[in-house]
Amino acid sequence: MEPVTLTTDRLLLRAVGPQDTGAVYAACQDPDIQRWTTIPSPYLPEHARGFTEQMAPDGWANGSMFTFGVFLPSRDLVGMLGITPRSLGVGEIGFWGTKEHRGNGYITEAAVAAARWAFTRMSIDRVEWRAEVGNRSSRAVAERAGFTIEGTLRSAINNKGVLRDCWVGSLLPSDLGLPSTAPYLPGRG
Repeated sequence: MEPVTLTTDRLLLRAVGPQDTGAVYAACQDPDIQRWTTIPSPYLPEHARGFTEQMAPDGWANGSMFTFGVFLPSRDLVGMLGITPRSLGVGEIGFWGTKEHRGNGYITEAAVAAARWAFTRMSIDRVEWRAEVGNRSSRAVAERAGFTIEGTLRSAINNKGVLRDCWVGSLLPSDLGLPSTAPYLPGRG
């Protein structure tokens, strides 16, 4: 699939490429990004090059991962967001925000825009969010974006060779006022 570009009132979400390698490398020096995400640690220049020149473009080309760099109109990188297809009609969202731009709601705004795109253009009917238990910043973004926190999964994330518990949540098309591709019949307790 050809990469797409999304816009919001304040942001540009676009595919990353070689021109973004320096900004990705600099952002990923943040100890919080290295701690809470599955990126390599230490994060080296070759990791940034591999991500911007191969991993992200290949994900778009083969449909395995749709990665968006999140940028301000000034072209400053404020974060990264990806949606990875997991099963029929289900995509998993992951994101991080740059230290200097946290607290402005940018990643929440980007998450809603990307989920809306997945629901309307990719036949996704459920976007799942997962984060290691304790990653309160990620959870706050998910909750502000409208995700329903569904619980804790034991030993469900492998981060740097260590199995860790994670929180899981979901966003459905109906949460954004959109139709699903199939009818939804919620469980009745």
